[in-house]
Amino acid sequence: MVNRTMFSAANTMSQLQQKIDVISNNVSNTDTTGYKSKTATFGELMYQQFNNDKKDEVVRDTPVGIRMGVGAQLAQTQLMTKQGSLKTTNRDLDFAFTKENQYFNVEMNNEKLEGEPRQVVLTRQGDFQLSANADGTTDLVDENGNYVLNAQGNRITFTREVSSVGLSDNGTMSVQYADGNKDTIDVGVTEVYRSEMLNHISGTYFTMPSNFDELKVDAKDVYSNLTGNARANIGMQNGVLEGSNVDLSKEMTDLIQTQRSYQFNARTITMADQMEGLVNSIR
Repeated sequence: MVNRTMFSAANTMSQLQQKIDVISNNVSNTDTTGYKSKTATFGELMYQQFNNDKKDEVVRDTPVGIRMGVGAQLAQTQLMTKQGSLKTTNRDLDFAFTKENQYFNVEMNNEKLEGEPRQVVLTRQGDFQLSANADGTTDLVDENGNYVLNAQGNRITFTREVSSVGLSDNGTMSVQYADGNKDTIDVGVTEVYRSEMLNHISGTYFTMPSNFDELKVDAKDVYSNLTGNARANIGMQNGVLEGSNVDLSKEMTDLIQTQRSYQFNARTITMADQMEGLVNSIR
């Protein structure tokens, strides 16, 4: 019984450590543009029933026997898609969504890694930059050098020197070139209907599952690339950035509570070890 107590506490401690890691990641990304926090919830592991002696015929109000669990587990880590606060920058290439569950389409820059396939990811991080190429063209990239895509899934590339950039609410860029020419480009936007289906890669980057058939889910019920008339549903603003949606006070409160639970379980192991030592000394 003592060993079971130690095992239950040890199991719970390992799961509590994972929750601490989730909280720590949220806190460290408090100032990350477009970051979406996660929340961890717990569930109980299986119980084992220990029945009383069959000769015990005492009438009781409580259930017969003893039920002992084997600890708790991290049942779910859920992405919180709540809109973050908007910060005004007045910078032409800073874009932010004003609606939840909409994402920029970005192609990961894997050109330096030979043989890597083209990977399109989703992000809310809209602090874009211009990256000059050897052929005189310029690509629109994010702060990590990943290529921003248009509504057709192609890289947004400028063949002339860009003078200024504007943006409409429906995600259409108005580009003014230094030679006086103008152009309009639809920024690629994906709307996600079931955020629990998103696969978190790192930082602010996500992908959609590639095995919808195995999951028995119709892709159109999960996400949609907004094109044509559907672009009227886009909510986007220029010259601002979306901050993270991390509630720092809540995260610190959760961290303190989780650390205390960890300490209680560590104390349980210590007490169980002391009890086992006492039993062995009696023998």
